[in-house]
Amino acid sequence: MGQFATPPALALDILKYAKARCSVQGGLRFLDPAIGTGAFYSALRAVFPSSRISVAVGYEIDRHCAASASALWNGSGLELRQEDFTKANASTDRDAFDLLICNPPYVRHHHIPHGEKQRLKSRVRKVAGMDLSGLAGLYCYFLGLSHAWMAPDALAGWLIPSEFMDVNYGESVKRYLLDKVTLHHIHRFDPNDVQFDDALVSSALVWFRNKPPSKNCRVRLSFGGTLMRPRVERLALASDMRGRRKWTRHPNGDCPTDESPTLGEFFAIKRGLATGGNGFFILTEEQIRQRRLPQEMFCPILPGPRHLAEDEVRCDGQGQPALPRRLFVLDCRLAADVVKCSHPTLWDYLEEGKEQGVADRYICRHRTPWYMQERRPAAPFVCTYLGRTKDKGGPLFRFILNHSNATAANVYLMLYPTEPVARRLEQAPALKAEVWRALNDISPEALLDEGRVYGGGLCKLEPKELSRVPATELARLFPNLRSVSGQDKLF
Repeated sequence: MGQFATPPALALDILKYAKARCSVQGGLRFLDPAIGTGAFYSALRAVFPSSRISVAVGYEIDRHCAASASALWNGSGLELRQEDFTKANASTDRDAFDLLICNPPYVRHHHIPHGEKQRLKSRVRKVAGMDLSGLAGLYCYFLGLSHAWMAPDALAGWLIPSEFMDVNYGESVKRYLLDKVTLHHIHRFDPNDVQFDDALVSSALVWFRNKPPSKNCRVRLSFGGTLMRPRVERLALASDMRGRRKWTRHPNGDCPTDESPTLGEFFAIKRGLATGGNGFFILTEEQIRQRRLPQEMFCPILPGPRHLAEDEVRCDGQGQPALPRRLFVLDCRLAADVVKCSHPTLWDYLEEGKEQGVADRYICRHRTPWYMQERRPAAPFVCTYLGRTKDKGGPLFRFILNHSNATAANVYLMLYPTEPVARRLEQAPALKAEVWRALNDISPEALLDEGRVYGGGLCKLEPKELSRVPATELARLFPNLRSVSGQDKLF
């Protein structure tokens, strides 16, 4: 159900922060749309005197959590509603809430059934005017639906994944925060300091009031440390934030200008092969020989980053990687009846794959035939897809110079030179090493600015994100060769 318990110390900090900014003079009306066992309610009672709390309501869909909360807070004044908040009808204006604090469920979009997603999208559009992408997680719907429950000038504090600040599906959330309400403060926790032991996402606290924003509204942006004592903070005009694609750049530094050269102008960047089952499709030379499989139906593929000791892959006389242990990926484009007649040992192997359920996996069943790989020729430069900020002594992301004819799996991003760059490299082969050095000279900060960071310091770069990384050094190597459409030219 996407539940991650809020640490009590953090819940207490959040309610102390709320008390300092709460403008309600009389009885306070409190709502938690995903109360769990009541971490925020416990903090509310510790921070506010009971005489200040007029109403406290909590929603919880999980009957086990609801039963625990009911036992814990029996007789305390909490009105616990064991039901789905996304299906509940908002109170009347007279009964709206002054303070809303929530750590909503973190359920990824692909775990939300299609019919349920359509219901949520329709309801959020009606309640908050948010046109959420189908890629949005459940927490986005909770935030949007809560709008109908807030009194005018109500204060809301949301503990949510910080990914909404950077990803495309977060655009509608950001528009809501800038246009529909008055955004006051976003505090982003350091990804190396995971707030939840069982979560792999970095967290942010988003504070806003239910009132239209002023013309010169300023937003406090902070990072690291605690909510009360952040490591870095600054004020930003909401109007400036409206034009920023990635909010996590704040408050650490400035954004590159649109005129800056980027990697996407010199390379078409693609994710490596998604085979649909590496254990079945990727074999060693010995395994191919033992099964008497036709070698011509396999092409060389680079091992994963953990098994690649050096960042330069040399080749033998046949162009294959000069590595102690070479791997090959099945790359058969023949129809099944041709394979059965011409390559009986391969046919038997494919039949084994069917028996093991490989053919029924998502990627395989969407291919015809199911064993045919997408086209990913060898690339002269590849970049690791994941990195970790806590790793010491090594780069955040590795750029690898590939002299061989080996393709790569989707643990890598493949950098194919655009036509003018490829032509220049062919004319001056020594430039290849200089390009490699320029790639490795890109600062970790520049890569992180475009990538995304998850809990525990896990960093990820998607192809489009890598394509937006500044490439000033490459522009010096290839003057007048910048391409505005290089990303689309190769395939």
